[in-house]
Amino acid sequence: MSRHYINYNNCNICYRKTGSGPYVVLIHGFGEDGSIWRYQEAFLKNNSTLIIPDIPGSGKSAVMDQGDTKDAKLIETYADIIKKIIDAELIETCAVIGHSMGGYIALAFAEKFPEKLNSLGLFHSTAYADTAERKDARRKGIAFIQKHGAHEFLKQSIPNLFGDAFKQSHPELVQQLIEAAGNFSSEALVQYYKAMMERPDKIDILKKVSKPVLFIVGEDDKSVYLQDSLSQCYLPGKSLVNIYPSIAHMGMWEAKNQANATLMKFLNYSSDAVCS
Repeated sequence: MSRHYINYNNCNICYRKTGSGPYVVLIHGFGEDGSIWRYQEAFLKNNSTLIIPDIPGSGKSAVMDQGDTKDAKLIETYADIIKKIIDAELIETCAVIGHSMGGYIALAFAEKFPEKLNSLGLFHSTAYADTAERKDARRKGIAFIQKHGAHEFLKQSIPNLFGDAFKQSHPELVQQLIEAAGNFSSEALVQYYKAMMERPDKIDILKKVSKPVLFIVGEDDKSVYLQDSLSQCYLPGKSLVNIYPSIAHMGMWEAKNQANATLMKFLNYSSDAVCS
């Protein structure tokens, strides 16, 4: 594993590169950094070259100065950063797979740079825009973050991302993630929430995408509901749909072996589809 940096509008962005084979970009979600993919990295690196960024404000990447960037454009800005990384690596095409908020970035990338995409993965994510109810919940979250701080917010919210069985059997892993979240600033989390609140609907992208699309869906996911996921799965021309029973929002940890097998199957299928 090697760590690299690019500069985007005077913001230092960190990403890791490891493995060999076709290129795969793994984009983490809210309140995470690239290390969330640790189990997938260990499994996939013998068959894929993995590009694992920390989006601005996460991990080793600096918080981005928004400047004139509107909240509604932040997700697209993060997609631009992914494009700059793959350009720096001279990558012609790649699979782009995102968890939760990372899936929103992956969709924006698919819309802006379809020529660079050979497959798209939505890992507990959705193409729908936020509902009014979800936006209201995020506003309350922002108020809490501004009053109590980022770590206190994540300490309360992270356990809710896991299913009850996993929390009971692996409390140390949930605690590990909570402790890692101590590095987040309130500014970064507020940026992410505003970006997610204002992002536009991307359902048309699923309808138009010509490349294979992976859906990983948690049956007990309280962040991306099963029914919402099922209503999107049939839209792309080529879909691989996986529903994980008794799994919530963190399938890469809750069902790591199943997730790894799913990703390997999808990446092999995508390579065959591109070559055929």
